Amino acid sequence: MAISDILKICYLLGSLSFIVGLKMLSRPDSAKKGNLFAALGMTIAIAGTILFHQNVNHDTGEVSRIGNLPFIFGAIAIGTVVGYMAAMRVKMTAMPQMVSLFNGMGGACAALIGLVEMNTHHPVEFGERLIIFLGVMIGTVSFAGSMIAYGKLEGKIKDYGSKLQQISNNTIVFAILGFIVFLSMSGSWSDGLIWAIFGASMVYGILFVLPIGGADMPVVISLLNSFTGIAAAFGGFMYDNQVMLTGGILVGSAGTILTILMCKAMNRSLWNVISGAFSASGPSGKSTEGMSISEISVTDTAIMCAYAQRVVIVPGYGLAVAQAQHTCHEFEKALEAKGVEVNFAIHPVAGRMPGHMNVLLAEADVPYDKLKEMEDINPQLPNTDVLIVIGANDVVNPAAETDPSSPIYGMPIIKANTAKNVIVMKRSMAKGYAGIENELFYDRKTRMLFGDAKATLEKLIAELKNA
Repeated sequence: MAISDILKICYLLGSLSFIVGLKMLSRPDSAKKGNLFAALGMTIAIAGTILFHQNVNHDTGEVSRIGNLPFIFGAIAIGTVVGYMAAMRVKMTAMPQMVSLFNGMGGACAALIGLVEMNTHHPVEFGERLIIFLGVMIGTVSFAGSMIAYGKLEGKIKDYGSKLQQISNNTIVFAILGFIVFLSMSGSWSDGLIWAIFGASMVYGILFVLPIGGADMPVVISLLNSFTGIAAAFGGFMYDNQVMLTGGILVGSAGTILTILMCKAMNRSLWNVISGAFSASGPSGKSTEGMSISEISVTDTAIMCAYAQRVVIVPGYGLAVAQAQHTCHEFEKALEAKGVEVNFAIHPVAGRMPGHMNVLLAEADVPYDKLKEMEDINPQLPNTDVLIVIGANDVVNPAAETDPSSPIYGMPIIKANTAKNVIVMKRSMAKGYAGIENELFYDRKTRMLFGDAKATLEKLIAELKNA
């Protein structure tokens, strides 16, 4: 068997592992194994490339292996150590920031590959030039956008947007695409023009994410992830590398599908995301002035839950901030010990990244069959005795259905107000990421239970055990 055939087998195994791993990621109970399976495939592909890849000089017929191995292994070692330490130290609340940061690094790599290829090999075919230029553009946009997303999630960068900026964003992206097509067809360029594409793409990536509010960040993270996958796929075309092509297409297509599904959940169009029209939300047109809230004590909450037949918990970002996922699971078990049926209502964009609440609760060993999607749980809420909102805000706001002047009007929500009784656990009456008042807090069926989520849940568990 020729060495080139062994390399193809390595790439085939790597591609198959990506497909199987992605399939396993679709289920919470197999997601961890799927991640490890895909990582094994990537290891096989990298090892195969280092050991069996051959460079053929078409003029002389001379065959050579990959050089600079000390630099390659040194880079792998550094990346492994940094990645491992970052993954082990990151808190669950900071997971969206880490995803944005790592995704941005992937986009930067794709852009650098294109810049190197244009400066060293000077491809003569129109298709090759077009693929490389698009790889530079998309990778750069993914990098710049991910860095801005990271800053916004960290609270270091504020939202900024206007209708003029939306127009300028559209102008920039179409100008870049037109310039790329022109250069690809002309066949002549200079280093300055290549860097002009890089710079313009960097500007667009920044302006594209800058106006987007934190409540919409899950959609943006998903979209930027798909950009990185597409850029990697272009690299696969450029190098005729099957495993890069497969991995890039899988990431790009999966990210795009997830983005579309999340846009549907937010009642937004994909074009609004691409054009940067996903601007930070303004104030609601409906005032809550003169309306009052009702509070409830820990003891009364425990009694109400203990005598309920069905309890539904709606987790939000506040649950992650309080690091109360394990305590929430203990609360769930305490209720079940009293004969109460407990389920969790998961909104598609709850948290700060796709699947944030699923990951959070899975970490606490909450049974997967208790995590109910919005479409499944909403019809059951009218028959729910107690619905407990822990740290969620905009995803349960009735204004999305009742107030046409609200920035979130039309967004599908978990219909918490249809439950028989609603208890909202919050530190204060602070607004959510959409920056608007939540009408649910003033509903006659709603009781507010103020305090840190973790500490409050611990008190509730103690009350249930003593009841």
